Amino acid sequence: MAMIKCPKCGKDISDKGTICPGCMTPMAEIMEIKAAHGSTTKKKNVLLLISAILGILYAVYIVVYFMSGSDSASTAEAIGAGIAAIIVMPHMICATLAAIFNTLGWSMNSRGFALTGAILYSVAAVLFPLYALFVVIQIVLSFVGFAQLKKNQ
Repeated sequence: MAMIKCPKCGKDISDKGTICPGCMTPMAEIMEIKAAHGSTTKKKNVLLLISAILGILYAVYIVVYFMSGSDSASTAEAIGAGIAAIIVMPHMICATLAAIFNTLGWSMNSRGFALTGAILYSVAAVLFPLYALFVVIQIVLSFVGFAQLKKNQ
């Protein structure tokens, strides 16, 4: 016995029943509607997954790189590393948030999250153009992945 969703009222019903208890639709009609609409499982977007993985790897790298720079021996080096980390911080925050939103967009098949991730990657590139090269691939993959998602998702 498997549980299925009634396409008319959305209630979970047994596939062994004769009618939907929520809307009284006969099971034969429910099965016809389901067959006409095809599979209800949504495929995940591979481009969003690749972008999310690259974004997570980059976010971990940049945070570790700039946060470990303050372990310098001299005071001047520690101050310089601290200033560099502060200058790059907005880029790090945007890149990390973009990776999070991109992952949510992939896992939930959500156009809104995918678009937000793509925009945040773009903002990260603008905030620190010197490191824009590191997020260009994620920007392209995120926008193309967003465009591939269906509008009703």
